Amino acid sequence: MRFQDGQRLRLEHPARGDRAPLTLRLSVNRRARRISVRIDSRAGEAVVIAPSERTLPQAVAFAQSRGLWIAERLSTRAAGVAIAPGARIPVLGETARLESTGGAGAARFVREAEALVIRAGGDGEAYSRRVVNLLKAEARRRLTDRTDHHLKTLGQGPVRLSIADPKSRWGSCSPHNRSIRYSWRIVLAPPAVLDYLAAHEVAHLVRADHSPAYWKVVEGLIGDHRPHRRWLKDHGATLHAIGAA
Repeated sequence: MRFQDGQRLRLEHPARGDRAPLTLRLSVNRRARRISVRIDSRAGEAVVIAPSERTLPQAVAFAQSRGLWIAERLSTRAAGVAIAPGARIPVLGETARLESTGGAGAARFVREAEALVIRAGGDGEAYSRRVVNLLKAEARRRLTDRTDHHLKTLGQGPVRLSIADPKSRWGSCSPHNRSIRYSWRIVLAPPAVLDYLAAHEVAHLVRADHSPAYWKVVEGLIGDHRPHRRWLKDHGATLHAIGAA
């Protein structure tokens, strides 16, 4: 069978019985050094990553050998949280309550008895879009500030910064064209984790790998980075599930 990038396959559930098969998506990443599997919580599927299309057959075999692990991770993935009035979502280390103002007003942050509230007009997709637009703007503002701070610390010039919504990565850096791309969802994490992400990507302008020398650069910017990396590993799926309901 010929495999290709982006193809989806059905894997038999290791528990068999009447369990639904598992969905496996094939992904080619030429920067990958080895075959790996990750869980896409929002899509509810496993993604097997291969360095080239030529290695996709081995990648599929590897994923099949990890069927039990995939089934366990998919069964425990974070439940989706709708961005709708009445919901509560994390924002920069706080819990924000979502409220509707009626009409078609843009979303805004409000302090109410020391609690954080996000108020926006509309309902359904219109309401969700306005809240997300507010969060994207706040993410851009804070990430721009922390990126500029770390650039100055390293004596680096400006970069082109963009905000997107990748399914798994929190950020990416392209040193050759001096651009950094961030996930807006990092604004849902505590400020120190957001700062870590900015330092992580800026450090790639100095070292385009994840060698010990690279991590020394990150450490020079923010100190011990391990708690922040661990936080994203432990809570990342929950942040990606927000708006997925």
